[in-house]
Amino acid sequence: MTIIDGKQISASLKEEVAAQVATFPEKYGRVPHLTVIRVGEDPASVVYVRNKAKACEACGIRNTTIVLDESTPEETLLEKIRTLNADDGVDGILVQLPLPAHISEAKVIETIAKEKDVDGFHPLNVAGLWQKTPHLAPCTPSGIMKLLAAAGVDPKGKRAVVIGRSNIVGLPVGKMLLDANATVTFCHTRTINLAEVTREADILVVAAGRAKMVGADMVKDGAVVIDVGMDRDPQTGKLCGDVDFEAVAPKTSAITPVPGGVGPLTIACLMENTVECFLRRHNN
Repeated sequence: MTIIDGKQISASLKEEVAAQVATFPEKYGRVPHLTVIRVGEDPASVVYVRNKAKACEACGIRNTTIVLDESTPEETLLEKIRTLNADDGVDGILVQLPLPAHISEAKVIETIAKEKDVDGFHPLNVAGLWQKTPHLAPCTPSGIMKLLAAAGVDPKGKRAVVIGRSNIVGLPVGKMLLDANATVTFCHTRTINLAEVTREADILVVAAGRAKMVGADMVKDGAVVIDVGMDRDPQTGKLCGDVDFEAVAPKTSAITPVPGGVGPLTIACLMENTVECFLRRHNN
């Protein structure tokens, strides 16, 4: 059994990005600029935004973090995004999710310019993934594919099962696996006889948002398990994923830990997307 070290893979990717960005001042006169907006003081969001700023620093990318009060009106946030869309000095825009209940995530995602949507959540970027037209791929699914490649897992000919159906993780990672010639089954927490489906998976990706919902009885011997979840164990209070790691790991050929698995790769892919936004704007 191999524990797939997302931190190590992420560090290597960020070194590659940093080497690329170091050439930009001479070529383009500046470096990429990522602006991150956080609304409110959600503890997880505070940590995520801080980690993104650290990654920017490590990669030589300029970072601006804008913090708005939790009571900020929706239209105020949308107007801030529109201002950033029009700012030629900003290459990438990210609004940290989740947002306060009075703000529509869909409106926020649609307002960010497609060309600056480093998260890859804009409807036109999502459509581009499915239609195989130019787009920015969502960071977490891209990170999952990099984790599989680093672990030497070729999806071709394998049976992949994805628990989750969001446009952020479940659907796009399933499409990427399909494009890599896997046979893909999408399911969710309400799928009837879910364990029967997951036990057929050579590659199991779990993005359900339920702490430790996948136990050993749901995993095929020798499967590769990718855990996208991040939660608190209700009994111990420790960070955990959607997979009961201690129970499942001995049955797998490879598995991602929580924390330290998918999360670091998501941020590394965010750095790559920021550079991609920068290059597209300069080379078009």
